[in-house]
Formats: sequence, structure tokens, C-alpha cells
Amino acid sequence: MNDAEQEIDEVLDGVGQRLRELRQRRGATLAQLSTATDISISTLSRLESGQRRPTLELLMPLARAHHVPLDELVGAPPTGDPRVHARPVTRHGMTYVPLTRRPGGLQAYKQIIPPRVPEREPDPRSHEGYEWMYVLSGRLRLVLGEHDLELTPGEAAEFDTHVPHWFGNFGTQPVELLTIFGPQGERVHLRARPA
Repeated sequence: MNDAEQEIDEVLDGVGQRLRELRQRRGATLAQLSTATDISISTLSRLESGQRRPTLELLMPLARAHHVPLDELVGAPPTGDPRVHARPVTRHGMTYVPLTRRPGGLQAYKQIIPPRVPEREPDPRSHEGYEWMYVLSGRLRLVLGEHDLELTPGEAAEFDTHVPHWFGNFGTQPVELLTIFGPQGERVHLRARPA
């Protein structure tokens, strides 16, 4: 066995213990984890005890279920660079810059909305989750249920996304905002004062 193969074996040997510690820290049972990942209880037990060699096919759903990066499961050495190297995405004329890299859980974005985007009339929609937004610059129009609000720099809003909502920029300057979005029940504990 060469040095590279030995190093891989050492990394994989530590995965079971890390999986057990993560599950126990979350207070989850093997049955609950099995339900969340569609991996059998016996396979999970063998992974944790080191009797089964971990594969990417098994580790990916476990990383999602535990809300940790895959690197944390396999004990990859730290890169030394904590910066998030974001790749902006443009959808419906708006630019989203991801500020987090963890799968699942709360996700943070910087959004940039050019002037007069979207160009259509508000069309409020609802979906699963909870959202928090903070305006950095510009004027954001937020239609939330029966409310039609304007948020200016320094103002924040948070809401359950089951409430029909829509937001856009009808001003002449770009709007920049920070957005944190999470599954239902995960909330940021900062509230904007009612107008």
C-alpha cells in the first residue's frame, strides 16, 4: 500500500466516529436518521461502527441531514482560507450572491435588484420557509399579504413565506439587500419596528 492509499484509509476510518458524534450531538436516533436519509438502520449502524466503508452515495444524504459540509464528515484538513468564494447567479433580472456554503438550514444571500426590476406588476406568491431581509442601499418595495411597504437603507423585514409576498425595485437606483432564508421554523431573531 502506498502513502496516498494509507492516507485515504486513515481518513475513511475516522468517518464512523464522526457520524456517531454528529447524530448524538443532534439527539437523533438511527431510526430518525434512516427516515431523513432513506439509508437503512443497519447500514447506518455499520457505518458508525466502522464495519461498512463510507461511499459518496451514503455520505451526501448524511451531510444534508446533519447540515454540515461533506468535508466535515470525512475530516478533510482545513484549507486555511475561511472566505466564501461566491458565484453570483442571475434570476428574473436579479443577482444573487450566496454568502453561505453549508447545505440545508439557513442560507444567506446578497441580492442586487436593478432599477425597475421586475418590470411587471406585483404577483405575490407563497412557499415553504421563513425569510429575513435587510436593505443596504436603494428603496425596496415589499408586498406582503395586504401590506404594500417601502423599505429604505437600514430597515429590515422578516416574514413567514406562507404569506403571499413579492418584492422588487421601482426606483431609479439599484437596491442592495441581505437576505436570510430558512426552512419553516428557522428564524433570525431580529425584528423590524412596525411602521
